Amino acid sequence: MGRRGVWSLLLLFVLGFVLLAFAITLAVSIGEISIPLSTTAEAVANRLFGAEFEISRIHQGIVWDYRLSRALVAASAGAALALSGTVLQAMLRNPLAEPYLLGISAGASTGAVAVMILGFGYGELTLSGGAFIGAVLAFALVVLLAAGAGGTGERIILCGVAGSQLFNALTSYIVTTSANAEQARGVMFWLLGSLSGVRWPDVYLAAPVTVVGFLVCFWHVRALDAFVFGMDAAASLGIPVRRVQAILLGATALMTATVVSIVGSIGFVGLVIPHAARFIVGPGHGRLLPAAALAGAIFMVVADIISRIIIPQQILPIGVVTAIFGAPAFAAILYRARRSA
Repeated sequence: MGRRGVWSLLLLFVLGFVLLAFAITLAVSIGEISIPLSTTAEAVANRLFGAEFEISRIHQGIVWDYRLSRALVAASAGAALALSGTVLQAMLRNPLAEPYLLGISAGASTGAVAVMILGFGYGELTLSGGAFIGAVLAFALVVLLAAGAGGTGERIILCGVAGSQLFNALTSYIVTTSANAEQARGVMFWLLGSLSGVRWPDVYLAAPVTVVGFLVCFWHVRALDAFVFGMDAAASLGIPVRRVQAILLGATALMTATVVSIVGSIGFVGLVIPHAARFIVGPGHGRLLPAAALAGAIFMVVADIISRIIIPQQILPIGVVTAIFGAPAFAAILYRARRSA
């Protein structure tokens, strides 16, 4: 890449960070109660820098305790899902690979339903805790199945599909046999993804996991570039394929499980965003990983804004919004790939 290409790429990432900051600012300002951008900045300055701007306690609470934490969780979740999808598409050599391919979403759903409806944990286990345990169990099952089947990309996908079907069946059985109408509605809302109720403890979990996951994935950029050409090609370059596979699968599983345990299942982010980022910056993972993380974060924050304003006095599950925009975008990507083939 020439000097002009480096500067263009740097300018693109700076623009991405600016757009992300602007999207988060809008997310904090827009809602049932509109708050001016100046008031938003003053509320943040009061908490971060000890400033003494005179604003109402209601506005201060809305900005800091509700909307800012929600926006930061949305950004972290979008970045984590986009990173996971990018890594899995390279490692499994499948453009349709996504974070939920490993059965994590289905396992998290079963865990959440077990806590919500069956009362597992005896009141000590939160909904997020149950979802995380279910996600880990589902991933462990898929790993065991894949190891027994040989661990190739195609077999990992098949094992993930089998694990997802198993845990989806368990979830449906629990809801059908044990849930009342109110519980069934709550389960449906959670399964579609929701940022309602997220607070600063969720930020303190989601943001570090996303940052660590990004660093782990970025450390293996060379391996990801090699995986695109197959495992044999990667091994011929001296890459310890099995060990790197285990590390990357573990990183993507941790990011996905953490996101799903906090906000539920949000589709299309990990599937569409990697393709969109690849179209903008190219296939090299040194550029693709940060681009996908930025694009995923921006997309999720904007989707959260839309979910809160598209229907007056009602908040849509964010998974509905990502599907509305993600499905046509993915169809366009497939059409473009077919035209260029």
